Formats: sequence, C-alpha cells, structure tokens
Amino acid sequence: MVGAIIGRQGSTIRLITQQSRARVDVHRKDNVGSLEKAITIYGNPENCTNACKRILEVMQQEATNTNKGDESSSSEICLKILAHNNLIGRIIGKSGNTIKRIMQETDTKITVSSINDISSFNLERIITVKGSIENMAKAESMISAKLRQSYENDLQVLAPQSIMFPGLHPMAMMSTGRGFCGAPPPFPPPMYAPLPGQGAQQGAGDSQETTYLYIPNNAVGAIIGTKGSHIRNIIRFSNASVKIAPLEQDKPSPPPAPAGAEGPGAQLERKVTIVGSPEAQWKAQYLIFEKMREEGFMSGSDDVRLTVEIVVPSSQVGRIIGKGGQNVRELQRVTGSLIKLPEQPQPPGSPPHDADTTVHIVGPFYSVQSAQRRIRAMVAQANAPGRHRRAAPPAPAPQ
Repeated sequence: MVGAIIGRQGSTIRLITQQSRARVDVHRKDNVGSLEKAITIYGNPENCTNACKRILEVMQQEATNTNKGDESSSSEICLKILAHNNLIGRIIGKSGNTIKRIMQETDTKITVSSINDISSFNLERIITVKGSIENMAKAESMISAKLRQSYENDLQVLAPQSIMFPGLHPMAMMSTGRGFCGAPPPFPPPMYAPLPGQGAQQGAGDSQETTYLYIPNNAVGAIIGTKGSHIRNIIRFSNASVKIAPLEQDKPSPPPAPAGAEGPGAQLERKVTIVGSPEAQWKAQYLIFEKMREEGFMSGSDDVRLTVEIVVPSSQVGRIIGKGGQNVRELQRVTGSLIKLPEQPQPPGSPPHDADTTVHIVGPFYSVQSAQRRIRAMVAQANAPGRHRRAAPPAPAPQ
C-alpha cells in the first residue's frame, strides 16, 4: 500500500497534496519490518480530512487491483488513527457515549486498542474505523475535532504548571505519561510570579542543552537493556543523545548521593551525558527516572531521587545564589530539590578561576526538572541582549 500511496517517483502523493492542500508524510523508515506504516497529515482540519479520504480511495483502488476486482476487497480497508492515551477517555466518553454517538452519526464501527498495549515508549492507542470511505472520512473529521479540543483543553490545564518549567513547551509534559492530567507534580501552590522575562524564553525550545545525570552502577544494565535495546529506545523516543560513561572514566569523587545511600563511595555511580533540546531533555530524563522506578531503585515509598548536574557561567553563580543565599533557598523551596553550588561565588568584576561552574541538583524527576529549567532561565535572562549595559540584580524573592 505504501508504494501505491507514494506513486511512481512520488506522483500520487504529490497529487494528493496539491488537491487537498495538506502536507502528507509517509514514515517509510520507521518501524522497519512492520506490516504497517504511519502517515502524518498537516494542514487545517478540512484539508486534512480531504487528504485522508483521498488516501483511503487510493488504498481501496490498490486492494481492488490486487484482488482482481474482488468486491469484498473494499471491506478490508479501514482507517487507523493514532491518539495519545491521555486523550482516549474523551473519545470514548462516559459509558462510551461519545464513541457511540460518532458511530451512529457516521454509520461506522469504531474500536480502540487495549490500554495494555502502551508503554513508556509508546503512549499512543489505535482508533480503528470501519465503514464506507465516505463514512470513515466523516468519522475521522469528528474524532480529530474531539482530539483537537481535548488537546487544547489540556494545554490550558497545564498552563499554571508551566510556570515551574520556563523554556519548556507544555507539549513536552504531555508527551510523557505520569503526572499529566491526573496526578500533577507535587508542587506547592504557585504563590509567586513567573521568573522575569520568562515569556521570552518560551521560544527557545530548539536550543541544545547538556545535562549530566548520575545513576547507580548496578542500574546501568537496566538502562542499557538487552543488547542496548532500552537505551536505543530512549534515544529514539526523546531525540536526545544519551551516553553512559565507562566505569573507568567516572569521577573519582561522586556527586552528592541520593537519599537512602549509605554515604560517599557506598554506591558507585555512573555518569550519563544527555544532549538535546529542552523537550528532549525532559523525555530522556523522564525515561531514565521511570526505568529506575520500575526496577525498584527508591527508598521505601519515596520517588526515585537522582543527582543531576548542569553547567552555568561562573559569572552567573552569584545571581543564582542571591544575597545571603536567598535565591538558591527559594529555588529549593519552590522546586523541592536540593541545589548545591560553590560556597564562595566570585566577587563581582573579578576574573573567574574557571569560565563555567557545575550546579548539583538532587531530587525526584519533577523537582530536578523544575530546578534545571528555572536556573537555565535565569542564565538566559542575564545573557539576553541589552542586559550587558547595566548590572543584573538578583531576582527578588517572591512575595
């Protein structure tokens, strides 16, 4: 079917694009060996529905040609729509009312794949629609409209939480399962204003960041997986570079141990280097924390607590610490993480010994994510054009 949809030298897919005014991408290289390939359609709702209908017509024609005109071949054609698990409840509706209404109004049969089919790397469910092409297109239009509405509602729900993660698009939070539209991160009520200039940083989502995450040495096998399968999935899902340092390259003195460890050296840690955009960082770190949780690397009923390191310009350390340490104390209170910086920041105007300084952050996933994003936002704000003409005072303590 993929070849028929693309056509000779891409002629069919180009024609579909021209007729529908929607962009159509066939994911030929994804899921190598799979019998099915996903197709992504971009455009306004009406154009997307027209493109979807045209693709179904091409599939039906190909099935008819393959089966030499067998009339029953048309019944083999069905439409499969991928939807995030968090949105499926809104498609089904209370007691199945929504999905029943769509079926009745479009004269189609609609089923949803089992929740048991999802995992940390695949949070999508399959909505299968069967019926005539005309009716399947109508059902797609109604399902997509409901998905868009639900997605926009969820973005609004996440808006207050996004204050805790400056520079991160809410879509990143929606892309992972836990803590989304059900069990929100355990943060105190936001009785504070966003960081100054936070809005300007929201568009910086494509910038590459480097983060160092420390995991217990005995957890390395679980993170790598059989023949490297798990770490490859992390890289593929997050679109980040993830590398675990060999044992001999680890730091002689490990960073502060997570809660529950028996002191320095009691539990040798390995350094994981993660490079990617803010969204890629969120996904990759989430998957590592989640794997640690699944493997039982936690203290009693507590969440998994790991050490994360980020590197900031030494000239900004004083700004992060604040007068008398008030900024870093407030960061710890708001994020729920432990943040460690050098005890004595460089005096203003003095040349730093090193251009960069490492910040250690210890805590559960959402806490260390919030601390990372807020610290990076403070540094980005200080480096914003026009700020070099005057001294940048420390951010005031929230009222």
